[in-house]
Amino acid sequence: MYIRTLALQNFRSYESRSVDFDPGVNILTGKNGEGKTNMLEAVHILSMGRSFRTRNDAEAITFGKGFYHIKGLFEKEGEDLTVEAKMTGREKSFFVDGIGVRKSADLLDHALTVIFSPDDLRIVKDEPEKRRRFMDHELFQLKPLYYLDVIKYRRIVRNRNLLLKESDLNEHLLDIYDGYLAETGARIMAERARFTKRLAVISARIQARVTAPGADTAPAPDTDDVLEVSYEPGISPGEALTEGAEALQSVILESLRARRPKDREAGSTTAGPHKDDLKIVSGGVDLRKYGSQGQQRTAALALKLAEVDIIKEETGEMPILLLDDVLSELDAGRQKRLPESFEDCQIIITTAEVSKNLKAAFPDARRIEVSSGRL
Repeated sequence: MYIRTLALQNFRSYESRSVDFDPGVNILTGKNGEGKTNMLEAVHILSMGRSFRTRNDAEAITFGKGFYHIKGLFEKEGEDLTVEAKMTGREKSFFVDGIGVRKSADLLDHALTVIFSPDDLRIVKDEPEKRRRFMDHELFQLKPLYYLDVIKYRRIVRNRNLLLKESDLNEHLLDIYDGYLAETGARIMAERARFTKRLAVISARIQARVTAPGADTAPAPDTDDVLEVSYEPGISPGEALTEGAEALQSVILESLRARRPKDREAGSTTAGPHKDDLKIVSGGVDLRKYGSQGQQRTAALALKLAEVDIIKEETGEMPILLLDDVLSELDAGRQKRLPESFEDCQIIITTAEVSKNLKAAFPDARRIEVSSGRL
């Protein structure tokens, strides 16, 4: 799939702007602060229902205005698809082909995107929450019901934690919360485990493909080892992890009951899917703790780009790849192999300057100059 046209009204630096994109590679170029990333943010909102830059989407309304309106015309499976997002004050609404959708989950599997920003380069070395968000972001698009489970799970954990802090503990209510937590948490863990198995295979292949030495680049000594990715649950599941959600539910429930005194003392739920992580190893080294900056960044690139292949396998459609000023972190060889790896994928790139390497990597790209929010 790809986006043909993006129209913005009162969105960040754009009071009223429209831009047409090529189905192949598009390069948004201009000085920092001119509004390049705003374009990617708008496409991401149409895809995921929210910004990748802020938790408060109202911040994206142009200063002094009361609303924003984003409209995207996509082509998906050979058919036109129109997606709109409107925000008035703090109220957000979405429309697909002119029909309003009630909640964000109903939007998730329409316009498919993968965003790779400088912040994503820290996926490997940052805290586990970052890697959980990475898993969730992908699964939200592939399985909208998973999104509802995650929202429900977070709400249950918050309520359970409040209950644990009360001086007079209501054991009966805690039993009810534990049952809901085990049921929802089991589905989340099962989906994350399945996703990680696919991620491990594809990310290892991506890393080998992107880092393989070519005629114009020398081998990268710190990225030669095979990338190994595995699911690290926040609660010990034993054999239940391979037996499905029902078996996991029993294990989680038993663990919650066994840890109740510890949770009561801590005033919080100390184990569960909200403590999950991804283990990322190369050459026997845990890259989360001991990897070099080069190893960590290369692994992050492989993980993010693996999303493209996973979406293609799951949906039959290539997602739109949004690269927000990250190509400057790659050498000429890696920049060249990116388009070779994703020939059927629409790519929208932001960069302050179109370097010689970038020109060589994307010789047929459409260039779009951005200046002070104007195209």
